[in-house]
Amino acid sequence: MSTIKQFQVTFDCAEPARLAAFWCEVLGYVIPPVPEGFATWEEHHRSLPPEDEIYFACTDPSGVAPRLLFQRVPESKVVKNRVHLCVRTGDGLVGDERLATLEAECARLMALGAKHVLTQPADGVNESCITMQDIEGNEFCLS
Repeated sequence: MSTIKQFQVTFDCAEPARLAAFWCEVLGYVIPPVPEGFATWEEHHRSLPPEDEIYFACTDPSGVAPRLLFQRVPESKVVKNRVHLCVRTGDGLVGDERLATLEAECARLMALGAKHVLTQPADGVNESCITMQDIEGNEFCLS
């Protein structure tokens, strides 16, 4: 019998701290405590050579959802993601109420720098969802 394993979701990116802060706002996650001896993460990062600031993480404050890790890579994103996050904003809602909730969340995230890609209204089989991109172009859905 298999056992349930903990996992994290890792993003390749250009600016780990900036992308982590964005996803904290999207998901209500938090940044881990600052390392001992530093007042802020910015102070800690300034103490490192640029090549050492290679990752940054954020976590679900309840400890239930997976940790997100953002690791700096030299190349930029060039193709569509093969895996993406679905941010479950409209759970339990249907029809116009669901679409209005998704659109309100889309507007909130656009104010944080996300981009709207596509709204797929309910079609009688599937409920509405909205495809977006985060501040570095990674696709995600509001569903």
